Amino acid sequence: MILFDRFRSAGLLIVTLFVATLASPQQKSSHNNPDGMGTISLPEAVEGARYQYQLLAKTGSRPGTWIREHGTLPKGLKLSPLGLLDGIPGETGEFHFAVSTSTAGQVAENRRQLTLVVVAPLFARWEHYPKINGQRIEGSIKVSNPTANDFDLTFITVAVNEIGRAEALGYQRFNLRKNTTDFQLPFGENVPVGSYQVHVDVVAEVAATHSIYRQHLETKEKLVLQQGP
Repeated sequence: MILFDRFRSAGLLIVTLFVATLASPQQKSSHNNPDGMGTISLPEAVEGARYQYQLLAKTGSRPGTWIREHGTLPKGLKLSPLGLLDGIPGETGEFHFAVSTSTAGQVAENRRQLTLVVVAPLFARWEHYPKINGQRIEGSIKVSNPTANDFDLTFITVAVNEIGRAEALGYQRFNLRKNTTDFQLPFGENVPVGSYQVHVDVVAEVAATHSIYRQHLETKEKLVLQQGP
């Protein structure tokens, strides 16, 4: 329980650098695109990390000012007149927007339908939701690290009973490599009779950038372990 409290009270500082600049993003279907170029999926962004992407005009087109015609950019991200998407995304999700260039006396050119996905720097989800198996509470989660940095990851799972006593179900500390998706972390332990809520805390530290990311999961209902016959 001491470890659990210490990690929950740790300070949060995110100072991460992430640059994604590709000249030829993947093109999808041309559905609903008046320029016939299709919807373009931009390189994925990470919430709280610096993002840059330079839009390029079609060969032979006149230089112009880039504008966003419609749609929404993530909070913290801006489009410059020179076509640079730049900033630190402050929210996750999938964002759709259209951009084009304009010059004096000319119709819009280089029209693009764009999609940008912003993901969390650390993601944890239930794989096997906690359950009682005999005298044990057990389950598992999956964690992902979509960033360009390795994580010093600490994983703690406890079951807290009706009087606030915590029973340890699992603990690991290891290096979670960059660009890792759905790494499995099982947990399980025998516990006394009682009514329990399971808490999972995942803390990722990046020494190079002095960054700390955290995720917390907990069961919505009580798991009741009764005295056997």
